[in-house]
Amino acid sequence: MVVPHMPDRLVSQVNRLTEKLFRPPPFWFRDTNMASAVLKVAVAGLSRCSPLTLLRAHSTTAPLHQGVPESLWKLGRLNHIAIAVPDMGKATVLYRDVLGATVSDKVPLPEHGVYTVFVELGNTKLELLHPLGEKSPIAGFLQKNKSGGMHHICIEVDDINAAIADLKAKNIRTLSAEPRIGAHGKPVMFLHPKDCDGVLVELEEA
Repeated sequence: MVVPHMPDRLVSQVNRLTEKLFRPPPFWFRDTNMASAVLKVAVAGLSRCSPLTLLRAHSTTAPLHQGVPESLWKLGRLNHIAIAVPDMGKATVLYRDVLGATVSDKVPLPEHGVYTVFVELGNTKLELLHPLGEKSPIAGFLQKNKSGGMHHICIEVDDINAAIADLKAKNIRTLSAEPRIGAHGKPVMFLHPKDCDGVLVELEEA
């Protein structure tokens, strides 16, 4: 920090008062107004400095983020919340006919072992998931959760390859070696829930 300039006469006064202030304790207890006097002189000196001088002093201070490298990728908005359902027809009726939402057709995704239906909301989407095939990961989830429940959240990233490389370097495990194409026709990657506070996180390139 740059110390604002004070007149030489004012500096001399401050120095004299400071010398008195830091004398041995007996003097300190006899002159209890000394600290107040020093403070008044210092404030008077600062008040004589122009706003431009103070601004220049502030501007020379190093920024807090100096030396922190900028990330090569950025986290975006919440794309959807996925819900595993034991009965896709019943779940579709709930969101479309009872709650009045716009609901997509059921789409099979054999490479992921699921059927999907998307429920459009104002600020995001719900993805309804139902098992497809014997090796479906949703089948195992529903065996433990008979009534269904939240399966994962999906967050967008601007560069999925950069995100994966960075997260692996930070010891975040992924559920596959490489990204796969998801329900929206874009590359996706799932992060291990044990490394994400118990939540299965899907990253999707925006």
